[in-house]
Amino acid sequence: MNKSGFYVQVYKVAQQIPPGKVTSYGRIALMLGRRNAARAVGYALSALNAPDSGERYTAATVPWQRVVNNQGRISIHHRKHAAQEQANLLRAEGVMVDAHGRVDLDIYLWEGLHLVELDDILSGRG
Repeated sequence: MNKSGFYVQVYKVAQQIPPGKVTSYGRIALMLGRRNAARAVGYALSALNAPDSGERYTAATVPWQRVVNNQGRISIHHRKHAAQEQANLLRAEGVMVDAHGRVDLDIYLWEGLHLVELDDILSGRG
């Protein structure tokens, strides 16, 4: 499946989130200059294929689990057990996820990329 340019940009930004940190769908949208596109970021991440699909961007190459909603909550509802899978992956990276699927953004938030870094990554120079 050929992913749209926006989806690829989302994947490239998500790949920059360090282990042990999270960011929000909205922050990724803002980094990409698409202020009102938080939901589209979520759609992009939910469109990731299985690791064995042979595609460049998959659930194994893009750390989708590091993206939460703007309140720090895991908000995946499209797949059975996906929220638990996300919580388990985050915990394996040292991120504390409470019983309600919330991450403390004061501790674990990744602020994002600076404009120059973003330009380098999206253009393939970084």
